[in-house]
Amino acid sequence: MKTIHHVYFENAANMEKVPSRSVDLMVTSPPYPMIAMWDTLFARQSASVQKALQKQNGPDAFEGMHRVLDRIWQEVYRVLKFGGFACINIGDATRTLKDEFALYPNHMRILQTAMALGFSALPCILWRKQTNAPNKFMGSGMLPAGAYVTLEHEYVLIFRKGPKRAFATADEKKLRRESAIFWEERNQWFSDVWFDVKGTPQTIKNTDARRRSGAYPFEIAYRLINMYSTRGDTVLDPFLGTGTTTAAAIASGRNSIGYEIDAAMAGSIDLVQKGIIDASRKWIQSRLTRHLTFVAERLKTGSSLKYLNEHYGFPVVTAQEKGLIFNDPLRIEKMGSGILAVQYAHKPQPEFCRSWSAELCEQAASG
Repeated sequence: MKTIHHVYFENAANMEKVPSRSVDLMVTSPPYPMIAMWDTLFARQSASVQKALQKQNGPDAFEGMHRVLDRIWQEVYRVLKFGGFACINIGDATRTLKDEFALYPNHMRILQTAMALGFSALPCILWRKQTNAPNKFMGSGMLPAGAYVTLEHEYVLIFRKGPKRAFATADEKKLRRESAIFWEERNQWFSDVWFDVKGTPQTIKNTDARRRSGAYPFEIAYRLINMYSTRGDTVLDPFLGTGTTTAAAIASGRNSIGYEIDAAMAGSIDLVQKGIIDASRKWIQSRLTRHLTFVAERLKTGSSLKYLNEHYGFPVVTAQEKGLIFNDPLRIEKMGSGILAVQYAHKPQPEFCRSWSAELCEQAASG
């Protein structure tokens, strides 16, 4: 098995290198309009944004920034296959301009654009971010009525282009079965609120680049890729940043395409790619280990597991998990400027392949 990964240091408003209806999934976290760190980026692409910021005109700056993003969402719609998904991690912004504090609802503005383009909006996810702030209030503190609630969540907006995806051929159905997720993961990942995503991956060491890129956690990209695509699919990120989506695609056995307007991020993307083989293996091992822990805990309560996974031999809750398999990435080869090929193991991880039923039952009994 092999996957191919392209990185283009260009503006994603014109993805001419990507054919129409060739991408299965888009996962991204764009620059957030009305967050000050992104002002210069938006102003360079729009004279109206620059003018509005100079005049401290929040509503006009907000609309101008989203018009910059609108061009990219239009391209995303073009390159997605029918039945393909678009997942956008975005936070709303709060800002004071001309002594007036206001909320700028980025998620609402993107929803409006996506639906106007023809996307179907699906239930979204709230990512409840961790905060270390000791003071939870803004504004007048303890005194009514000038205080504001703190903004401690972001959105993962989920869209689909066209009707539900069909898996028609025998090969497509086989890949879908092999790309299954564990029952307990499904219950956690397909919740509408994520409380448990806390940080960025260990593979991203360059903290300055992470701040400049606004990188989102590896686990968000990894979950979404495994929720909304199958092995061998192509995943697009039009705002690649430090390369989080590419890394998650490599770990998941998907192909990827990334666009990044800032060529200075190339070094950070290289750092992520150099560490992703080891990081992927550890991530896969942690998923398998967590499943075995789940099974042992379930057996302690006397609950039965009716099915066995065909590759690993451990119990699973549903028949849909019987064909689930993880392929470790083995090596990365540079194929040219901005192009990587990743080779994968064909067999499951040998340390997890044995007759588990008796051993897990014994663990449950001793526990």
